[in-house]
Amino acid sequence: MILGIGTDLANIERVERTLARFGDRFRTRCFTPTEQAKAERRADVAGTYAKRWAAKEACSKALGTGLRMGIAWKDMAVTNLPTGQPVMHLTGWAAARLAEMTPPGHEAVVHVTLTDDHPWAQAFVVIEARPAHGTET
Repeated sequence: MILGIGTDLANIERVERTLARFGDRFRTRCFTPTEQAKAERRADVAGTYAKRWAAKEACSKALGTGLRMGIAWKDMAVTNLPTGQPVMHLTGWAAARLAEMTPPGHEAVVHVTLTDDHPWAQAFVVIEARPAHGTET
């Protein structure tokens, strides 16, 4: 069953200007060290950050909160599998909110997809509840 859906569109040029203006202050406030390392080794640094920014916004919407109620930017983080597929990791308040919205006997799975076409970066997040292992009927 679907627990939440969220999407966001970010302007890569706006993120680029924010990086130029606030630099490490912006990076460390909004992105985990792993996300920063990934972005900084990419040719399109701003585009990489913009996609992750959009993913965090989309995830907060899928959680049904937006960026309020105690959720922090770094409570949601995007990494990539060796295949390149993005994966959303939740910690802190975001993980607590996910647990709260997951029905008993189910496990939550957060699906995320990212795309960009300069100057836009987009993310789409779907939170799915699956019967927990051993509880299938």
